[in-house]
Amino acid sequence: MTADGAAFGRARIAAAPDWLAKLGGKVPGLAVAVLIAAVATAGGKLVPVVGGPVLAILLGALAGVAVPGLRAVGLSPGYAFASRAVLQLSIVVLGTGLSLQQVVQVGGESLPVMLGTLAVALGGAWLLGRLLGVRGDTQTLIGVGTGICGASAIAATSAVLKPKEADVAYALGTIFTFNVAAVLLFPPLGHLMGMSSHAFGLWAGTAVNDTSSVVAASYAYGGDAGSYGIVVKLTRTLTLIPIVLVLALLAARRDARSGRMSLRTLPWHRLVPPFLIGFLVAAGLDSAGLIPASWHEPLSTAGTFMITTALAGIGLSLKPADLRAAGHRPLLMGALLWVAVAASSLGLQALTGAL
Repeated sequence: MTADGAAFGRARIAAAPDWLAKLGGKVPGLAVAVLIAAVATAGGKLVPVVGGPVLAILLGALAGVAVPGLRAVGLSPGYAFASRAVLQLSIVVLGTGLSLQQVVQVGGESLPVMLGTLAVALGGAWLLGRLLGVRGDTQTLIGVGTGICGASAIAATSAVLKPKEADVAYALGTIFTFNVAAVLLFPPLGHLMGMSSHAFGLWAGTAVNDTSSVVAASYAYGGDAGSYGIVVKLTRTLTLIPIVLVLALLAARRDARSGRMSLRTLPWHRLVPPFLIGFLVAAGLDSAGLIPASWHEPLSTAGTFMITTALAGIGLSLKPADLRAAGHRPLLMGALLWVAVAASSLGLQALTGAL
């Protein structure tokens, strides 16, 4: 063996333990996040209105306070891996449940209401954030979570913005509060207004934050409100693509202005996140019939568990003092935004003749 070959062999041997050490360093924290996610998933089945993902961040935060050892430095790499890599992979897996044929079929008739409520959510988040002093990532996450698809939208947006744990927790807490309110209030309000099943499904699909809550509210209403509401909600999920692309570009420009990176030399994956491409590929494969129907439920379960694991990691990293510092203003912003989106959905349905 030549001297160069021997040196190359020694370099490979030296590099292997370093790679294994980095991977091994993530395992303890990731294992804790998975354990919390398993408990939260079981709890979410008992209390479906709350859901596993929201329980995960709550249980993670409580566990971190109750057991100080869970805040050890050695566990942090695993929590970070869960809240980033696992989070991004979950978005790809959830794309397997989106049929583009259904999007085309439903999109034409629901598009005006869908885009109108999205504009109200994003514009309202900008305006209310300025008025209430809720700025930065908290403002963006609440707006996107309210306007698109709750926890999933917050997860996708967080993968791009990399916000503080407290910002994610506040946004999820806000979404959770008004998910519960929607499930309890929307069905009786719909009957009071004499809405058809079709109209209620469109209302739930465009004005309820999280997919699980759309299912709960629309199926509680009866008729075909449930099936229609789900398809509207899945179609609404596609608006994540342009929103995340824009946010990725804004985040890249922010990094360039701060001197951390030049916009010209910015890697392509900072402008077009790979998980978003994966989401589209997964949706395309499902639309082409390449993903068997029998796989849909297991893949959906796996994707949801990944999001739950990611949020458990965020909860375990959360510092309660950061939440106390933000005060009540984010929740007030979420309340006003939720009412505005719900009202605009009804108004747009009335204008377009869908109500």
